[in-house]
Amino acid sequence: MNRIDRISAILIQLQSRRVVKAADIAERFNISLRTVYRDVKTLEEAGIPLIGEAGVGYSIMDGYRLPPVMFTREEATAFLTAEKFVETLTDASTSSNYRSAMYKVRAVLKNNEKELLEGMDDRIEVLQGMARANVNPTDHIQTILQSIGQKKVLSLNYFAQHSQELTKRFVEPVGIFYSANYWHLIAWCRLRNSYRDFRVDRIKNLSITDEQFESEHPTLKEYIAKTACEQNLERVVISVDRKIHSHLEHQKYYSGFVSERTVGDSIEMTFLTTSVEGFARWYMMFGEYADILESENLKEYVKAKLEAIYIRINQDVQVV
Repeated sequence: MNRIDRISAILIQLQSRRVVKAADIAERFNISLRTVYRDVKTLEEAGIPLIGEAGVGYSIMDGYRLPPVMFTREEATAFLTAEKFVETLTDASTSSNYRSAMYKVRAVLKNNEKELLEGMDDRIEVLQGMARANVNPTDHIQTILQSIGQKKVLSLNYFAQHSQELTKRFVEPVGIFYSANYWHLIAWCRLRNSYRDFRVDRIKNLSITDEQFESEHPTLKEYIAKTACEQNLERVVISVDRKIHSHLEHQKYYSGFVSERTVGDSIEMTFLTTSVEGFARWYMMFGEYADILESENLKEYVKAKLEAIYIRINQDVQVV
């Protein structure tokens, strides 16, 4: 990405949130903080009224309005692809809201981009299969997100699989995530007096109470990282060639997938795994196209297994 395109993208990022940290901009574009400061100064010199506060971030002055954002063909196609996933992997309310948002996206597209989306609409499909069966048919996701935004206590009836009991809970929601075909709610449970992981499909009903909680909870990312440390999970980072990345899309969730980012011609993938041995066996299926960036334990295990395979193959050859 050239500098002009990057500065334009930074401006759009600043429009998208109330406050944007310099570190977030640097991470997104893989640039140094010094470069971020230089790009922000360029925006200020162009007349954009930015407010910067040390240790907080940048924001655009209230009342300042920029022209409508235009989407590229690639961005429009990405929206269409995301719409297919939202329809399949979320609840009815989220799907309906996203569909409404897509009408607004389509409204600002140029005619040739609109024709492109119309032509591709029936050429992208997400097979429902088991993934759809695990999505709660009620509108829990939007209710949960609303309570998180308002910092309101949630009242829910939850069926615990281990005890086969249905209990009434009042919880302070932290965040929600999707993993291994299930949506999960992380929240502080007042009944258990600790953080709990609630499978959304096991929530029979829930509602937002009028009570606003004042407790400061960790972010979802911080909670997952802390949980990983407590459970002695192994952090693994691998760099995978783009050409085989798509083949890992389904299996990665069963190997503790956390996040990924594009670095040049490769995809850098981060995992938290409970079993280095299990991860190593999966890794060896595509290891010729991937480098282990982090986890000495994984490297040693893979080396040991490959050496054992090499010895066994040579023994078989000698016997023949």
